[in-house]
Order: sequence, then structure tokens, then C-alpha cells
Amino acid sequence: MLDHALSTAMRRRIVAQFKKPTGLVGRLAGVIMANRASNRKRNAWTVQLLELKRHHRVLEIGSGPGLALDACASILTSGYVVGLDHSPVMCAQARSRLAAAIRSGRADVRLGSVSDLDVEDGSYDRIFSLNVVQFFPDSTDAFRRIHACLSPGGMSATTYQPRLANATREDAASMAARVEVAMQEAGFVRIERHELALDPVPAMCVTGLRR
Repeated sequence: MLDHALSTAMRRRIVAQFKKPTGLVGRLAGVIMANRASNRKRNAWTVQLLELKRHHRVLEIGSGPGLALDACASILTSGYVVGLDHSPVMCAQARSRLAAAIRSGRADVRLGSVSDLDVEDGSYDRIFSLNVVQFFPDSTDAFRRIHACLSPGGMSATTYQPRLANATREDAASMAARVEVAMQEAGFVRIERHELALDPVPAMCVTGLRR
């Protein structure tokens, strides 16, 4: 019983670190996020779905250690990418990874969360997130903010792969369905669901456009 309680407590602590990494354990979480094979595949797939053009202005919400930001920066030769994360530890790792792009003015990493988004009409051509939507305090408000920050024709992409023990494809599909509802309420059009086969469960990405 005690061993089970300790195991449960440790699991919760680890999960909390992936929500908002802090301290030494948080830095380790960033290394895991950047090097886990399924994360790399999921990130590359999501960036591909964005159909980036070199001039695009891109925002990633919950950018973590900056793996997807780096992939975007390599494409955006005349545009730029901004990473937003509420963990100072993750911001530091992302800034280190994108040092060259930041120096050239093609990238920036900012401390904050989706709730801090200024509703600036048409600021970005693409806004995306990877395994962050489950932490949104209010998904309806979040997608309204995202919609307002996109330029006309701009795309939102929200990817989720369940990471909890005994997660199933149905868990991924359930989250995708909730995202679709929130996007519809926010005014998105051409909402589509995409699926990537991964172990142990697939990732799903919901995309949509601002009219």
C-alpha cells in the first residue's frame, strides 16, 4: 500500500513537471521532451500540416524546449516564429536551441500562456500547440483568442497524444472532438481531424482556418 502511494505521488510529480517544468527535474523533463522519438515524429508531422511558407508569422503555444520552433525557423527565411511558454526553464532551453534564429530576428521566445495572448487582430498566419491543449484552463476562451490572433485564412493546429497510463485511441479522439467544438464556437471554418500512428497510442491534430 505504501509503495503504491509513493509510486502514485511520484507519477503525479513527474506529470506536473511536464505541465510546468521547474528546477533540475524540469530541465530533465525538457531533455526528455526534446529527445523522445515519438515527440520528434509528432512535432515534424504537425509542422508539416502547417504548410508553412517562408514569409509566415508563426506562434507556438507551450513551446517547451523549442524542438518544433527550430523546425519552423529553418523554413521561415523571411518570416518569424514566436514561442510562448509559462516555464522559465523551458524558455531558457528554447532560447539556447534557437540562439542563431533569435540573433537574426527570425525567432523569439516569450514567457506566458494562452491566457496571456493579446487579442491583436491578424498577428499570425499560423498558431499551433503540441500536447498543451489538455492544460488550457478554458478551451473556449483559448480558441477565441487564437482565432482573433490569426490573419484571415490563417491556420490553427492543435495536436494531442495521450500520455497517461493505459491511454487509448479513444482518449485522443475524445480530446480531438472537444477541440473541434471549441474551434467551431470560436468561428473557425474547414475544421479537419488528422491522425498519426504512434506507439502506444496515436496522435491527433485538429486544424482549422480563420475565415
